[in-house]
Amino acid sequence: MRLFRILTIKELKGYFLTPFGWVVLAFVAIMQGVALSTAMKGFRDTPVKDSLIYVTFHSPLFWFYFLFIFPLITMRLFSEEERSGTLETLLTAPVRTWQVVFSKYTAAMIFYTTLWIPALIQFKMFEWATDLPPAWTAGALGGIFTILMLMGAAFTAIGCLASALTSSQIIAGIFTIGMLVIQYFLGFVTIIWGESFVGAPFFQYLSSQAHLHYFASGLFDTRPVVYFLSLAVFVIFLTYQVVDYRRWRR
Repeated sequence: MRLFRILTIKELKGYFLTPFGWVVLAFVAIMQGVALSTAMKGFRDTPVKDSLIYVTFHSPLFWFYFLFIFPLITMRLFSEEERSGTLETLLTAPVRTWQVVFSKYTAAMIFYTTLWIPALIQFKMFEWATDLPPAWTAGALGGIFTILMLMGAAFTAIGCLASALTSSQIIAGIFTIGMLVIQYFLGFVTIIWGESFVGAPFFQYLSSQAHLHYFASGLFDTRPVVYFLSLAVFVIFLTYQVVDYRRWRR
């Protein structure tokens, strides 16, 4: 565990001690602020039956910046070290492959979790600034951050795999966003084709939009927990196999 901790801290320094990590943090904070402001403007202009949290996180603007988070925070993990030659040195050191893979994934998840601290502060600022009761329930607030962590676990794993497959950060980023966009649009299959065909329940189960809809409404469900965590474990296992193959090939 000591080596794992050292490797994780090393990866975290790559996020928090470089301008890149702070630029990503600022980007997410600004975009989340814009999404919240847009939702509040909608509440002012017309009556809305849904909570402020639901409207904020259930818009095209949210999905636009949300999907771009993952290529930004993962494309450098393996690709940059492969390009610079430091990955070869790391893999020939007396560390296990799982320590290398899981330390990078853990650091990426810690940084990803940090990105949502400003969003939580922004919702708290609504109460402080307006001196009004919150326009959401505690269940909705807990639900949205739960589903964000679940989706983040799976999508970060996909980014790690993409980064392990190539030495080019650009290709890794394109592959990651491509896979996430495909996953996103699978949720529209039942909207386009209806819910009467045989495979409709399967596509509903894959739909990130549907899971976010329920969690943002304060409705917790174990199915997306199983889905996203299983996907994360499976993809991290694939990443381990890719990196381990590279290690023994050398």
